Amino acid sequence: MTRPIDGMVRRNSQRLAADPSRVITRLFVPGQEGFEDQDSRSGPVLARLLALHDDEAEQSFADVVSRFDGRHRDLLGTFRQHARAMADRLDPLDPLTDARQLLIGAAFTSEYAIEGAALCNPSMVAHPDQSGVPPGHLRFVMSVRGIGEGHRSSIGFRTGTVDAAGHAVVDRPPQYATTGVVGPAQFDVAVFRAELHRLGSNGEDVDYVLRPLGERFTVVDLEEQLDRLHHHVRTHVHGQQTIAAIRAIAERTYSVVFGDDVPLPERVLWPAMAAERHGMEDARFVRFTDDDGTVSYLATYTAYDGHRLSGQLLETTDFASFTSSPVAGPAAANKGVALFPRRIDGRYAALSRFDRETNMLAFSANPRDWESAVPLQAPERAWELLQLGNCGSPIETDAGWLVLTHGVGPMRTYSIGALLLDLDDPSRILGQTREPLITPVPDERDGYVPNVVYSCGALVHADTLVVPYGIGDSAIGIASVALPELLDALAAPIA
Repeated sequence: MTRPIDGMVRRNSQRLAADPSRVITRLFVPGQEGFEDQDSRSGPVLARLLALHDDEAEQSFADVVSRFDGRHRDLLGTFRQHARAMADRLDPLDPLTDARQLLIGAAFTSEYAIEGAALCNPSMVAHPDQSGVPPGHLRFVMSVRGIGEGHRSSIGFRTGTVDAAGHAVVDRPPQYATTGVVGPAQFDVAVFRAELHRLGSNGEDVDYVLRPLGERFTVVDLEEQLDRLHHHVRTHVHGQQTIAAIRAIAERTYSVVFGDDVPLPERVLWPAMAAERHGMEDARFVRFTDDDGTVSYLATYTAYDGHRLSGQLLETTDFASFTSSPVAGPAAANKGVALFPRRIDGRYAALSRFDRETNMLAFSANPRDWESAVPLQAPERAWELLQLGNCGSPIETDAGWLVLTHGVGPMRTYSIGALLLDLDDPSRILGQTREPLITPVPDERDGYVPNVVYSCGALVHADTLVVPYGIGDSAIGIASVALPELLDALAAPIA
């Protein structure tokens, strides 16, 4: 058996709580404020706004500014943008005062508290900028899942440092929370083919559209091909269905860009497509080093539309510009895909849990297309009876791949354990914890989702494993474990 692991874990006194004052602005359309599709009430609202006397409009706008100024980076710019969204309902020959224009924008704006309900599911990676860090320290980026009204999730960030003794401190977040500018991104033909195959759409109409496009293509290229198919739909019996299916996949590829003036902990990745309208969940970030030495940051996350789960891949080099694209293939189904931090024998590798209860291992030539996986670890112990999964990407050590796992046991209690996998053949388990490494202690049992400790990714610095973890989906704690001690325990024979 592995040696007892009681006493290995040190819990940091710092905890991150959900902060309801962290708010973003959203376009608010009366009548469509819920998750249901309803008719807009914009017309009557605008009529009442236009009927206000100029003095009343100016006074009302001044009141809005006095109450909300200082809560957002560019409040007036947001009001102008949202007023323009209503411009098609206004008479262009009827000029409006600036105050009334801004009041229109304010009327069609709402705040959303990104952490109004909960804060959880962190992952941690080394920051791309280590300039100015004291010797022996490491600056990190922590991704967090904020949950607000309607249980809608977004991805936020925190920064901090781990000192030379392995002690982590999270920086205080800035005053504002700001979303980025969403735009188009390049498509990957392999993703389209894999997802269309899963949907049962892989006939001649698909080839007609995709074959001329090459491995990577733009939305303009794609629309040209879809127009061609549309013009010849009389001879393509499934043409319209193919067009709809391809456009649904295309919508799931987009970019997000933040201005240089927006600090990293202020940035919020907010749902930008129909597939994630109910949230972006459980981002597992990893610092990925390719065979040529280039470094990027990749994260798998779950898009949720209220009915279906879809896998997505985030890519960035600087946490200022991101692309999001679909993750396809049977092995990527369900939640919990976690990428290894480098290729193994020229292939991408990932942990998967597509059967919903077992840790599995997958390989692929493309990080967006996962066709198959093999079993790695099945539930055995009492604390993992219901299911197993990973707690983020494997960490490379001299002894092997260190994998944090989560197990779900009686009373739906989530605990964190660990595996050690062979570096050259990660299908070989070299060691594993027979008891939880981290399990909810008495002051961690209560929360938005009780009896849960859960992580989406840890890091190693100063011979210390630093594990950020969600506590009851209500707060985030940080635990640390001496790496040599943990590796010694994992190296013991498996019972």
